[in-house]
Amino acid sequence: MKLSLFDYHLPRELIAQFPSRRREQSRLLVLHRDSGRIEHRRFRDLPAYLTSGDALVVNNTRVFKARLLGRRSTGGLVEIFLVRRIDEGAEEIWEALTRPSRRLKSGEPIEFGSEGAARLVRHLDAGRWLVAFGSRTARERIIRHHGHVPLPQYIRRADERSDIRRYQTVFARSDKTGAVAAPTAGFHFTRPLLKRLDSLGVGKLELTLHVGPGTFKPIVADDIDRHVVDPEYAELSPQTARELNRVRQTGGRVFAVGTTSTRTLESAPMKGRTVQPFAGMVNLYIKPGHRFRVVDHLITNFHLPRSSLLVLVCAFAGRECILDAYREAIDERYRFYSYGDAMLIL
Repeated sequence: MKLSLFDYHLPRELIAQFPSRRREQSRLLVLHRDSGRIEHRRFRDLPAYLTSGDALVVNNTRVFKARLLGRRSTGGLVEIFLVRRIDEGAEEIWEALTRPSRRLKSGEPIEFGSEGAARLVRHLDAGRWLVAFGSRTARERIIRHHGHVPLPQYIRRADERSDIRRYQTVFARSDKTGAVAAPTAGFHFTRPLLKRLDSLGVGKLELTLHVGPGTFKPIVADDIDRHVVDPEYAELSPQTARELNRVRQTGGRVFAVGTTSTRTLESAPMKGRTVQPFAGMVNLYIKPGHRFRVVDHLITNFHLPRSSLLVLVCAFAGRECILDAYREAIDERYRFYSYGDAMLIL
């Protein structure tokens, strides 16, 4: 399919630069796939669409301050954007994106004041380097003092203290730290809202997908089939698989919170109609023609044009249906992207 089929015009002022004042006060566009009918609600109204026996599947990954600002010995500023740990040995080695990447040399130290330095080990390609920190303690110290919240580039401001809390979901677990971008559909949930859902008999099932910078990678090929999704680490535990299968076998519906939960669920191995637990790298590219095996309904934000995330929601609800909904959201002045409003696709 042509990439141009997944484009739309968004007025720049609708790109949310800050989150809503209160998470569940964000707006909620409800799209009924069967009819194309649209409702305009608030996220606090979500419980009206779930019933006892249904399950929310959420991503419990935690974002860390992956954007590090250091200096070369010449004094030049260098950004090191950590992607994932490659080696957990005595000298911690990470894959990272660097900017600027020209003139950097293997073996060169990038200094972070009195907190120490990281060493450029080897250039990979297109601004990617292997970076060594000497030890886990050294890396954690540098992140603590020099790390920045990895806000996406369309948020045109420096990160602020409030972003440490707001660019994180209420599901995030400290033992699941590893994301360099947030699973933003989860931003709208609060603990009181989750308690309301629990009182209705709606289950909450957790999985993990450590979101990487590839989530923002645009599709550049004219044909979307030529795009490649970057691999990310995911886990679906035996307990979550067991509860997920129970929900499905008893007639409950699976509501995936976000495209990351959707990709993890749809990547899970199956034994007949039974979802199996797994842990490993996933690079499933969901595009029109994909047969959804696990996800019944989707809670998501509004995505960038010409992106794999927009292609995913089009695969789920139909391209014309999604683009019609996006046009109405623009007309109604919804807020878009990471800190923006939400959509429930039924």
